[in-house]
Amino acid sequence: MPVRIQAEDFDIAAEIAALSAGRDDIGALVTFTGLVRGGETASLTLEHYPGMTEKALSAIEAEALTRWPLKASLIIHRVGTLAPGAQIVLVATASESRHAAFEAASFLMDYLKTDAPFWKREDRSDGASHWLDARETDTASRDRWKKP
Repeated sequence: MPVRIQAEDFDIAAEIAALSAGRDDIGALVTFTGLVRGGETASLTLEHYPGMTEKALSAIEAEALTRWPLKASLIIHRVGTLAPGAQIVLVATASESRHAAFEAASFLMDYLKTDAPFWKREDRSDGASHWLDARETDTASRDRWKKP
């Protein structure tokens, strides 16, 4: 199952082992793990619409599979209320070539940051809270992948 939305934490080593088990055609495996920032953030709550979110993430992954010769890929995104330092997202891409694996992982994260239908509320240590939107830098990162 290459796309999972879950409240539970994930074990990066176990996920990598499962993704590459029995595969001798993988020459590179790239992972990215996103964490909840600390500082002023007391917690981060992520909400989604089941079914719709999985469909959107699967479409992003399918696009990556058309652009790069990936042997395997994985997206795990957590939902619920998470504390600073908690893992939010894991993206893993496997290919014969490191270039394809790095580029595909970067593409997936750029699109997840802007186009994945998650609603994120930051609760701050001073008691304030607000909903987070994609930043302009996130949109610019995503737009570099758009085909002319």
